[in-house]
Amino acid sequence: LKIFGASTEEAELEMHAVTTEGANVMEGTKMKNGELNTSRTDSPAASATKMSKKKQLRERSASVSSHDSISDGSYTESSSDEEDGSPRENVQKNSKGSTDFCIKRISQHNYGRREIEIAEQEMPGIMALRHKAKEDKPLKGARIVGCTHINAQTAVLIETLIHLGAQVRWAACNIYSTQNEVAAALAEAGVPVFAWRGETEEDFWWCIDKTISAESWQPNMILDDGGDATHVMVKKYPAIFKLLKGVVEESVTGVHRLYQLSQSAKLCVPAMNVNDSVIKTKYDNLYSCRESIIDSLKRTTDIMFGGKQVVVCGYGQVGKGCCQSLKNMGCVVYVTEIDPICALQASMDGFQIVKLEKIIRQVDIVITATGNKNVVTRDHMDKMKNGCIVCNMGHSNTEIDVLSLKTQDLTWEKVRSQVDHIIWPGGKRMVLLAEGRRVNLSCSSVPSFVVSITAATQALALIELFNAPSGRYKADVYLMPKLMDEFVASLHLSAFEANLTELTEEQAKYMGLSKTGPFKPNYYRY
Repeated sequence: LKIFGASTEEAELEMHAVTTEGANVMEGTKMKNGELNTSRTDSPAASATKMSKKKQLRERSASVSSHDSISDGSYTESSSDEEDGSPRENVQKNSKGSTDFCIKRISQHNYGRREIEIAEQEMPGIMALRHKAKEDKPLKGARIVGCTHINAQTAVLIETLIHLGAQVRWAACNIYSTQNEVAAALAEAGVPVFAWRGETEEDFWWCIDKTISAESWQPNMILDDGGDATHVMVKKYPAIFKLLKGVVEESVTGVHRLYQLSQSAKLCVPAMNVNDSVIKTKYDNLYSCRESIIDSLKRTTDIMFGGKQVVVCGYGQVGKGCCQSLKNMGCVVYVTEIDPICALQASMDGFQIVKLEKIIRQVDIVITATGNKNVVTRDHMDKMKNGCIVCNMGHSNTEIDVLSLKTQDLTWEKVRSQVDHIIWPGGKRMVLLAEGRRVNLSCSSVPSFVVSITAATQALALIELFNAPSGRYKADVYLMPKLMDEFVASLHLSAFEANLTELTEEQAKYMGLSKTGPFKPNYYRY
């Protein structure tokens, strides 16, 4: 694959990674275990509790931290309920007669296609990659199982992979984030997609299984978001897993699970850690969340931010983005942190570091962004003021202990889609958004431009792993090479009419750099 860097000179992209420390700046390096972000890693299990069809309690699968039985609480319908139920028994056909998909309604495909076309206009990087590499077909022969959010932006990625020669089968990594009309557009275009908004837990695992097990189909790559497809492959299809060319993972949670597999000697294929690449961490986690948190809260609650007291749990890149936008909107923002470095950053940025239990009675909004479990417990929620809004911005859906709210003494009242009132016996109401799942993907959207950055990185990682010569990668987890990060950034600069300064030969020699990059060593912190 030939690409163009910051200069106009054509260059071959060298993207191989190494597993030894001290690699030069042209190479990626294996991530150290100590650099991992703590996250929940519990294995998925099917829910054992059944209620009436209308009031079935749905819990997101792979991330569930507890599978205890849920007692029948007092429910007036949860916001997760879907009127039409599961489409699994409905055989639908696209215009070409194919039935190899399972979505809500194929008739919605025209609306989904328009949304994809809008997203393409705001995703210059992934579209540029599509045009540059479509003749080379660098993914010809790749058979990719995808498990990500299914929306207009990821549809652009999926169709780009197809343009580059890949065959794909796709499922959703979140039961609430699927845009049904976009799934319909993909199905109409011939993509085997298995996803709809409001899946049950059983549906969720069934959909992932359909991407792996199909007639005349044997996958050789995985593109994952959260580790669910990888988990199913390891547990249910170990023989197929051993034959994969590689796994690409984009979330904190999924990366953590990959390291667990590696440490237990169960990871028998190479894996690329997209989440901790500079380009993804800075742009997807920081800039995207900085915009989408405000949009999510406005859409769901119509809240006025000025003067509101907000606590953000976690001051990583996601937490930083949330705090910046909330502060700019006039909120009084508090931060909880376990990491002294992140806590010092928050303090220097003007935020007070507190313990959640000390501030919980007075805040108006609670936002989790840690990737951990039980950050907000039932005891915290019992102490909240009337009308407090609670939501999650981290990948993990276990940050808020929603399971503890499904008891006899509390009443759930649906307000609107993805918005529930949890009512205490004394009349106090708590506003819970998206039942503790990612609020920006469940209740609003994310900026297409930022998704373009992540999508381009994912596509390049797939290309690298698929085309890597035998022996380049071992069964381990690798960070993205610096040169790849810089290339992805350069693909997006044209949208800003940005003109990069080029090093002279003398300057490049003085700094010990190549004129075409990479321009920073792997240890550089942006």
